[in-house]
Amino acid sequence: MSERARQAMTMRRQSPRGTLIAGCAGLALLLSACASTAPNALYGLQAPSEFETGQKRSVQILVAAPRALSALDTSNIAVVDKGPAYSYFSQAAWADQLSNVVQAGLVQTLENTNRLKGVGLPGEGLLIDFQLQTELRAFQLQVDGADRAVVEIAAKLVNDRNGRTVDSRVFTASVPAGGVGVDQAVAAMNQAASQVFRDMAAWVLSKV
Repeated sequence: MSERARQAMTMRRQSPRGTLIAGCAGLALLLSACASTAPNALYGLQAPSEFETGQKRSVQILVAAPRALSALDTSNIAVVDKGPAYSYFSQAAWADQLSNVVQAGLVQTLENTNRLKGVGLPGEGLLIDFQLQTELRAFQLQVDGADRAVVEIAAKLVNDRNGRTVDSRVFTASVPAGGVGVDQAVAAMNQAASQVFRDMAAWVLSKV
């Protein structure tokens, strides 16, 4: 990571749970170690809520859990330097695993269009017409030049009746962060995610 970014924030690298447990001599030490690494701020994503009115489709869409590399499939908020090299903000985290946070944001965005008969998650018992399958390729504060939030999601819309892919597309947004603090980073990531969610919702509606 650049010296400027290192001086501006305190970050931590992800540690396996087993390493933490092995390093604790007893229950008291374990609880102390866990308390010291617990985040004191949890962040979510704001789904877009204002859409143009239009004809409602009589289709139901399942939003599958996004796939992601383990560096992103975590509750840690990622900061990426050249390499790419992943680090994470200290004492701050997403409100859940990032894949779950993004999945919830996509569901809420599609629901907020008011243009679909139903939108749901796996296991909710909907009679599904289409599946929205996604992969998180970037969701981070990028500090290898101008500080910016980068969100990139690859999406595939699949006809659930016959298993055929209707269309696929990669959605990307980059928003200047204005700094390397966690609040600035999360605000920029919210803006980038909102743009991606909105573009993805328009794309889905154009295909079903």
